[in-house]
Amino acid sequence: MKPLILTGRWMPDFTMNGLADLALDLALFDFVEGPQPSPDELAAYLGPRTASLDQVPHWSDWGGRQWKQSANRKHRDLSLAEFCQQYDAVELWFDMRPSAQLQLIWLLDYFRSCPETVDRLKLRLVDLEMIGLEKLGRWDPPAVDVTEKELATASAAWQAWRSPTPVACFDLLRTDLTALPLLEGVLVDLLEELPSASTGLGASEMRMLQMIARGYSRTSSLFYFRELRHTDVFGEFALGNLLEGLAHAPMPAATGLDDILRTTRRDNYKARDEAYKRSRLSLTEFGKAIVAHEEDFSRHNPIDRWWGGTHLTNDNLWRWNPALIKPSRRPSERSVP
Repeated sequence: MKPLILTGRWMPDFTMNGLADLALDLALFDFVEGPQPSPDELAAYLGPRTASLDQVPHWSDWGGRQWKQSANRKHRDLSLAEFCQQYDAVELWFDMRPSAQLQLIWLLDYFRSCPETVDRLKLRLVDLEMIGLEKLGRWDPPAVDVTEKELATASAAWQAWRSPTPVACFDLLRTDLTALPLLEGVLVDLLEELPSASTGLGASEMRMLQMIARGYSRTSSLFYFRELRHTDVFGEFALGNLLEGLAHAPMPAATGLDDILRTTRRDNYKARDEAYKRSRLSLTEFGKAIVAHEEDFSRHNPIDRWWGGTHLTNDNLWRWNPALIKPSRRPSERSVP
């Protein structure tokens, strides 16, 4: 039987090219932005479908028309771990994006308590974005067995990401992460999204202001010119949320963002996209001072966002320098030892 593929970005070529019996995109949860899903939500999603959970998202809700041709479609109400046991091989295809690596460590942590499933797991080392597989025809990335080393590394990283401070993630950089070769770079990218010690802004926020300062007034440039932005933690919708925080704050760092975004629902993607396209951005004097590292955004504006399990507020403002800085109201801040 062809393998089952679990992935964070479904590609039709998995089944069209005969690579899999079934390919499931498990990217329901966004572990990068916002508060983390509760353990109960995650358990309900990965567990067996029951009558009481009919209206709750379930892992088997994804797969579309593939289910019609799958030899194991009759088992789709099982837990994910039990469903995987219907296959001789289960391949994990998660690329180098932070969102995908967080999904990978979540699943490996889940499978750690299911040894019968672990025996079937193969990890594909996808060192480029999944969409590049199709463009470049690279459908055979290296595959390695999932052993206790991979599982232990994933569990440590998963617990660290969900902890109420970034200390555990920072400490992971001092450990051996080679079992998951893409994880160390992702952790650094995520830590750089903590507020800077000098500006109070994360790397993506700061880079968008720098791009606006250089004349990139269109939101499409900020959202999609990734090679120029040099950050790849957030997708375009999350970047839009960050941009609104910069432009619609009590003391804004940017101006020209369409005011209709203040009252448009987050899930009204069409209206929001049109508003972004109408916007013409420039920096305020305050924004210019931030870009020059002469001002701190957090000293003049409320901070209320999540970094993994850490709730960042003005009174709980963990920073990155690029060393981790404890929250402090005093001018003298010190790095975590």
